[in-house]
Amino acid sequence: MSLTIEVELKDVLNGINQKLDVIQKDVTDLKLGQVEIKGEIKTLDAKVDGLSTRVGDREILLRTIAAGMIVIVIGGAAKIFGSFPVNP
Repeated sequence: MSLTIEVELKDVLNGINQKLDVIQKDVTDLKLGQVEIKGEIKTLDAKVDGLSTRVGDREILLRTIAAGMIVIVIGGAAKIFGSFPVNP
């Protein structure tokens, strides 16, 4: 017993074209998503660079303050222990 199925070639081609259209739409959506991700990564890189700059500026400021405090402490200790001559 053999089963014979007859289908119009036009119907098969229409089905294939519909599936190709769906695949093309999915590929386009993926490409758009990729562009959005790249844009977000560039924005994130810019924010990280800005943060690095601010941290670097604060680090320099803290080092300057620490050095000033050390100089003040050493100067005060020298004054207390008489390392500098006293004006009459």
